[in-house]
Amino acid sequence: MPASEYVRNLRARVGQEMIMFPTVSAIVLNDRGEVLLHQRSDNGHWTLIAGLMDPGEQPADALVREVEEETAVQVKIERLAGVVSHDVTYLNGDQCQMVNIFFRCRAVGGEARVNDTESLAVAWFPLTALPDLNPFTHRMLALALDDNAPPYFAAPGEGGF
Repeated sequence: MPASEYVRNLRARVGQEMIMFPTVSAIVLNDRGEVLLHQRSDNGHWTLIAGLMDPGEQPADALVREVEEETAVQVKIERLAGVVSHDVTYLNGDQCQMVNIFFRCRAVGGEARVNDTESLAVAWFPLTALPDLNPFTHRMLALALDDNAPPYFAAPGEGGF
């Protein structure tokens, strides 16, 4: 999906300089214990479903919207898994710091499919047969899947993960 008008207006003012954005990510599980992933159209990598929050939008609303927009799957949020910031530089050179709120969710409807231009593919994966994922995604998965783990956040002075 192309950048929102909000992001385009910011970029018109600051160019490719760092912008901080609030984002959400979903660890979506189905009744078979599989996790929903998508293959990004911008870089071909498999990852969690994620996206930018819109101005005025609550994190839970953004998460439900992003999952349905990208995959046609409806979800119910089970719990907050954590909050972490990380830097991203896009292929076009745009620099961002994402403050990501990630949630564990349960699929409650819809059929997983590519539902917009942000994905090349959408699929359910058994946790024992995941595609190549970056360490950041693996850490988010581990935290979300641990029922005994409190929501993650970097303690003051820590760099996160």
